[in-house]
Amino acid sequence: MESGRGNRHTILVVGLVVAFLALIFQLINLQLIDQSYKINAENNALRYQTRYPVRGQILDRNGKTLVGNTNSYDIIVTPYDVKPFDTLALCQIFSLDPDEVKETFKYYRRYRTRIGYQSRVFLKNVSYAQYSMFIEKKYKFPGFSASPRTIRSYAYNAGGNLLGYVTEVDPVFLKKHPEYSSGDYVGKTGLEEVCEATLKGEKGYDIYLRDANNRIQAHYENGEYDKPAVPGKNVVSTIDAELQHYGEHLMQNKVGSVVAIEPSTGEILAMVSSPGINVDILADIGANYKQISSDPFKPMYNRAVMSPQPPGSVFKLVNALIGLQEEIITEHSEFGCRNGYHAGNLTVGCHTHPTPVDLKESIMMSCNAYYCNVLREILDNKKYSNIEESFTKWREYVQSFGFGLKLGSDFPSEKGGFVPSAETYNRVHGKGRWKSLSVISLSIGQGELGCTPLHLANLAAILANRGYYYIPHIIKDTDSLEIDPKYKEKHYTMVDTTYFTPVVEGMDMAVNSKPGKGATATIAAVDSLGICGKTGTAQNPHGDDHSVFICFAPKENPKIAVAVYMENAGFGATWAAPTASLLVEQYLNGGIDPKRKWLEDRIVNGFLLDKVPAWKRLQERR
Repeated sequence: MESGRGNRHTILVVGLVVAFLALIFQLINLQLIDQSYKINAENNALRYQTRYPVRGQILDRNGKTLVGNTNSYDIIVTPYDVKPFDTLALCQIFSLDPDEVKETFKYYRRYRTRIGYQSRVFLKNVSYAQYSMFIEKKYKFPGFSASPRTIRSYAYNAGGNLLGYVTEVDPVFLKKHPEYSSGDYVGKTGLEEVCEATLKGEKGYDIYLRDANNRIQAHYENGEYDKPAVPGKNVVSTIDAELQHYGEHLMQNKVGSVVAIEPSTGEILAMVSSPGINVDILADIGANYKQISSDPFKPMYNRAVMSPQPPGSVFKLVNALIGLQEEIITEHSEFGCRNGYHAGNLTVGCHTHPTPVDLKESIMMSCNAYYCNVLREILDNKKYSNIEESFTKWREYVQSFGFGLKLGSDFPSEKGGFVPSAETYNRVHGKGRWKSLSVISLSIGQGELGCTPLHLANLAAILANRGYYYIPHIIKDTDSLEIDPKYKEKHYTMVDTTYFTPVVEGMDMAVNSKPGKGATATIAAVDSLGICGKTGTAQNPHGDDHSVFICFAPKENPKIAVAVYMENAGFGATWAAPTASLLVEQYLNGGIDPKRKWLEDRIVNGFLLDKVPAWKRLQERR
């Protein structure tokens, strides 16, 4: 019994000694070793001034700066430290309204408990002249200081809706992202948003000591506990800055987009959405947001990835390949055309051209009747038990080219477009009450089909590669930012690579045939470049037809694949084809042949804004 009592006594004594020693150690640690506790405990005697990091640059594929930084200055106020000052003098420096300044300080007084010793941004992005004037007279304004930071600058007035913008965080964003603080900036759209984690860097701070009168004295502990800001890392894009700039030059005063891809990698060389946005406006998005958001042309709307439209006749290439794979046609199969396709009361019109035509000639001349026959042969193929089964198979083929799906690009807000299903027509017509003639418009890229210019550029890349594509992407693989492995994987279509040869030959003939052969895209021919292309004219119930063209070059070992989609611009050969060929020539040759300068001038000076509905809305507003 006594032994048990002794053990309990010993355990109790040992426990008290351990607890005492732990308490002593903690006190020593807090008082002598762990200064962070002291810093926190004495927080009211300290002032933290944020050091904002330099945001990483966005570079093009050749190392040229697309988005850089320039110096800017914010005026900071610590309301607790503010003493009576000459309001009028402050307003004269920064061109402020005295009444607005008074209202601001009423707000500070109303919420003084909540604000405490915190500093607030009083003015953002003041000019260097204003900053210099303020520094000279700073002694007159106790509680005010200036904080340097950087803002975005742009080497090219191009790619505004591609690059995106940086803006100050708002309360809604802060609730979802507590790692940010009021006054911080964040990438909101485009590459700025996609690469935010890489570009933003890490904030630091300086700690200053206050005296008994709350005046700033010096760095706390000689700056030992200051934290330097960590600059953001640079991001290398796949964009070619010169090509992007040239593409926007060609697309000025037009509505539409241009997408150029390197077929061998899937890297996006240029992505133009027009009308674009002036980068000077982009640099100060807050001051210009109302103007931008009310613009009927929607300059921040990236048509290249967000605007699904009917592909028009360029889609005939897909139906040709499906027909070859299904073995319902060969490259020698011929169909006649009497100014279109006629079946009972149904007519799909076509332009006048020699007839009959084989596969290559049908591509060269863009014959509608040929592809009406091809689609009907695919859907009425007896190896399928009914139209729903054959149509579902056709749809699988189409989706293997990326249509009707999000391609998975690293660019934000990509739309998947639309490829109708058998269920779509069951709802429209009733189950068992539709047939191949009911969907005949799909043969020429019309009807319910919707795809983005990115889809069309990807189709051009598939044709260039003879049957496969890499997911188009806009961020280049580098040591500082490794891209997802999925962007290095080949994605094959359901069509055997051998069937691409006659289709490519037809595209070659469409561009490079001699005059008088009926070829639709000879305006796109450039000596020695071997451009292979296909025109498209997409019907538009809301105005003039859309002008479409896809191409790649050279024919062998292609270096670039391009899609141009101009809204309400008419025939594909009139505007889209020459625009694409100029872009290809610029990229491969580094300039435009003097013999084609007349064409460049016509495209650059072409004004097509008055063709689109937004123009009418703009005129009504004026």
